[in-house]
Amino acid sequence: MAAASDSGALACPPARERTGHDPADLAQVAALEEEVFATQAWSPRLLRCELDAHATRGDRRYVVAAQGQEVLAYAGAYLGDGAGEADLLVVATAPWARRRGLAGTLVTTLVDDARRAGCRSVLLEVRESNAVARRLYQSHGFEVIGRRRRYYADPQEDAVVMRLVLRETTGPVGAEVV
Repeated sequence: MAAASDSGALACPPARERTGHDPADLAQVAALEEEVFATQAWSPRLLRCELDAHATRGDRRYVVAAQGQEVLAYAGAYLGDGAGEADLLVVATAPWARRRGLAGTLVTTLVDDARRAGCRSVLLEVRESNAVARRLYQSHGFEVIGRRRRYYADPQEDAVVMRLVLRETTGPVGAEVV
């Protein structure tokens, strides 16, 4: 997992890589996941599987923003083999640490990683009611491309699907140069 360096109380620490095998990181990320997403939170077991895949397969990237050893925010993306689309899987910031640019820093880091990996675009789903997150993604160049009906549960809600094009493709839809 990646993390951010020490910084002033109001500054946004930069994202940094961590191996994902630090039990303290996993415990903090799991607690943050539960605090932010409640009943929709990923379980500690699923988080461990994702971090293990990040460390061993290299097709995922997880980053955290932290002050000292305290995790303030984290985000993750699936990059696949870099030939197709990346998926922004999760972005979460502790409620008391919001409005400091942490989520934006983590999104920028993951988009840069997807670009370096050769991905054509980055996709994400976000709750229709989450106007703050939608504005964040739009400020990074993501555009609405569709909706997934009843994608979220508890409460049931549609997802807005957004995409950031990293490089243009030529040819018919679905065609790619290999």
